[in-house]
Amino acid sequence: MARPIPLRKRLLVRLLITSVLIAICSVAATAWLAVETTTRAIQEEQGQVLTEDMDILRQLSGYAATHRDWSGVGKTVRALSDRTGRRIALTAPDRTPIADSETRNTALPPRAAAAVDPLHTDTFTEPGAQRTGIDPRAVGPFRLPSAERERVRLLAEKRRACFSINGVQTRITQMPSGRSVLTDEEGTVDGGQVPTPCADGVLNTPTATEEKALAELNTYAGDCLKHVGGKFPSLFAATVDFTDRSMLTRYVGGKAETGIDTTRDQDKKAQECVDRARRQQLEPYVAPAAELFLGRGDSAVPHFDMSAANKAKVTGVAGLVLALTVAVTVLVATRLVRPLRALTHAAQQPPEQHVRVPVTTQDETGILAVAFNDLADRRERMEAQRKAMVADIAHELRTPLTNIRGWLEVTRDGVVDPDPELLASLHDEAVVLQRVIDDLQDLAAADAGTLRLHREPVRADELLEQVVAAHRVAAEAAGVRLHTAVAASKGADGAHGLHGSDGSDGTPWLDADPVRMRQALGNLVSNAIRHTPADGTITLSSRRHDDEVVFEVADTGSGIAPEDLPSVFERFWRAEKSRSRRTGGSGLGLSIVRQLVTAHGGTVTVTSELGSGSVFTLRLPDAR
Repeated sequence: MARPIPLRKRLLVRLLITSVLIAICSVAATAWLAVETTTRAIQEEQGQVLTEDMDILRQLSGYAATHRDWSGVGKTVRALSDRTGRRIALTAPDRTPIADSETRNTALPPRAAAAVDPLHTDTFTEPGAQRTGIDPRAVGPFRLPSAERERVRLLAEKRRACFSINGVQTRITQMPSGRSVLTDEEGTVDGGQVPTPCADGVLNTPTATEEKALAELNTYAGDCLKHVGGKFPSLFAATVDFTDRSMLTRYVGGKAETGIDTTRDQDKKAQECVDRARRQQLEPYVAPAAELFLGRGDSAVPHFDMSAANKAKVTGVAGLVLALTVAVTVLVATRLVRPLRALTHAAQQPPEQHVRVPVTTQDETGILAVAFNDLADRRERMEAQRKAMVADIAHELRTPLTNIRGWLEVTRDGVVDPDPELLASLHDEAVVLQRVIDDLQDLAAADAGTLRLHREPVRADELLEQVVAAHRVAAEAAGVRLHTAVAASKGADGAHGLHGSDGSDGTPWLDADPVRMRQALGNLVSNAIRHTPADGTITLSSRRHDDEVVFEVADTGSGIAPEDLPSVFERFWRAEKSRSRRTGGSGLGLSIVRQLVTAHGGTVTVTSELGSGSVFTLRLPDAR
């Protein structure tokens, strides 16, 4: 009875555990990849949304900086909404609607995304507003009329040409107010260091419109500057962002004054006075402050969020994957284990039953089942051969022993006198018994691999002559002629020569045990003598073929039937079952021949035709 397999070592359990681990790792890896991908997508989306928000705020702040009210902003709001896919709404600070891209009357987000005020703008929304907080596009009274724009542009062209002559490359840039300025590759106004021939001061001189606006700005800032302290002139003003930067320049009578003695703190307070005055001056020219609300559009894809519902979905999918994995594993493992269990059950049955298993698949398990059935077939044949061999051995030993016992008993009882003829008969029976025992001993040694060979160089012709000499008397008694023929190596003319055992050059040699080889060839000759009628011929020949020495024992006997040829080398086999051991042999001679030749690394084959004789061929390695 086979010992039960522990649960942890069962194939089904191990396959199930392996598949579950693989499924868990797959789910974990997939979840991690999904989280990483989603997180990256959300981050990219957030960055994109932030960029869109800044662009929307910039566009609306620019509209407010260039318009006195919001009356025409609806078209701009809808265009921005169509481009970004976002809902854009503008309201007054008290939530009074100004413009909304949403056609339906839906509620606004709880909080505003930003405040749109060109006089107090986000310092990162529009370049140039970093210091004052005023949108540089809000120019108000500093906007130049077309005539002044053209005049300033011509002055800029003249100065750019002068810069070019002096090796300074610049380009003309038009500011929001319409004033043209020169900038270099780094964006520096007037190319940084102005060449002396070009420093005429004409380009940077305020126009009439700018002078009027500066005078108005001076009026707004005058009261504030009186309380700053320091040596500020009575006429004080600041230029308006000629260069997209806030630079404070003091003018007295329209000309820049130098040598003003002020402290850093006074400069800061003066700048605050000017910024306050500019906002006061620009307020009538810009739209009032508004609240900006941003949301998702009607066709926008909702954001991914790990809500309870999403977590439940992820958990459900993971559980479903695990359940399917377990189900498929159980199904596959069951189909895999079923034939293995059948094989185990068949192997545990008593050997004499020779149980086979059904072959139901063409995979590795099916191949294993076929191999198991083949093994059972071979075991059954071997068992039958073993029983037949035991019966044959008992039969072969019983007859001579019975004869010896019978003659000894009658001699003991005085029925027969122990004369020389009786002793000779008993001796013959003992010789038969000894021959059977010797043959069985040789076969046992060959099967066990303990058959000893004493190898030495052997001439083929001498080996044949020795075999013929040993069997010449038996052959003459049976009226059979024995011949030998040895084929030498190819001579100089390329022809083979046949000769007797004269030892001429070219005779085949082999490395073999001469006693065992005489025994093998002698068995073949004895078998041929028994099956060759009187006046028949037995020919022993040898030749070299490639790297082999070939021996042939050919007779003109009765031959062997084609259906019996595969069995001639089996133990205790006889072509004629009725033949006695005295005339038909023990049935072990040819089996011994095959074992001896195999021990020498050779092969033995037979060809035969009924009524024409048989040819036994031995092929052995050449010694040269």
